[in-house]
Amino acid sequence: MSAGLETHTGPVAPGVAVRRLQVALALAVSFMVAEVVGGLWANSLALLADAAHMLADAAALGLALFAAWIARRPPSPRRTYGYYRAEILAALANGAALVAIAVFIVVEAVRRLAAPLEVRPAVMIPVAVLGLVVNLAMLAVLRGSRNANLNLRGAWLHVVTDTLGSLQAIVAGVLIAALGWRWADPAASLAIAVLVLYSAWGLLKEAVSVLMESAPGGLDVDEVREAILAVEGVRGVHDVHVWSISTRFVALSAHVEAREGEQSAVLARVRALLAERFGIRHTTVQVETAVPIPLRLRV
Repeated sequence: MSAGLETHTGPVAPGVAVRRLQVALALAVSFMVAEVVGGLWANSLALLADAAHMLADAAALGLALFAAWIARRPPSPRRTYGYYRAEILAALANGAALVAIAVFIVVEAVRRLAAPLEVRPAVMIPVAVLGLVVNLAMLAVLRGSRNANLNLRGAWLHVVTDTLGSLQAIVAGVLIAALGWRWADPAASLAIAVLVLYSAWGLLKEAVSVLMESAPGGLDVDEVREAILAVEGVRGVHDVHVWSISTRFVALSAHVEAREGEQSAVLARVRALLAERFGIRHTTVQVETAVPIPLRLRV
């Protein structure tokens, strides 16, 4: 028997999360053009790197919006779990995009470290400050939804790393203006790349884990098995499988042994345990009749 299909999107309603993504996307697109113009005018790689990341932010937010929309479609005879995995695929794509951006920044920064170019800090600093303000506004908009699922967390990470990038661009501009350190611009870009890679690694790792149907992080399958064995009336348990359909949608299947006549009661107890103790409500538990162990008579 199986529990009903449930949607796990966290405490934030899907419609609210979508509206927050729309506002953040509008902010990202609006400022990206200004940052590109400012980066070319100031001849600043840090600004252009930040603009490239802002472009990735816009793409990530657009992809997150699409995934959030399609994930709300109901199950079909062909896709019996629905479209929950669309959000995981979007998170995977966002992680891969972060890695590609980081590689591009590193290559260009190394080239500029070998031959630093003239940078206009008078343009670079105001644009970077404006970028910081926009990124902080985006963070404020997305803050309440960032833990709803992996898709929204991927979009959040894009904005977080871009915010740090704006801070580093400001620092680089100040160093260039005060000390004439032109190498500070590509050096700040390398620091941005490291932050981007760090963010991407965690996102990719979790997305791949879900797609590989690994047990959810923080859930000990052995503990689940032992808990089922401790349920009144359970005589044995085997073939326990726990996996994630999406970030907050965990499923379980197991074979449980019980004595003849106790199957219904044992099933109810096991399902209640899984829901209350482990938060697993989508379960497929097959209750089997335990084979009695024959008594050996001593001669």
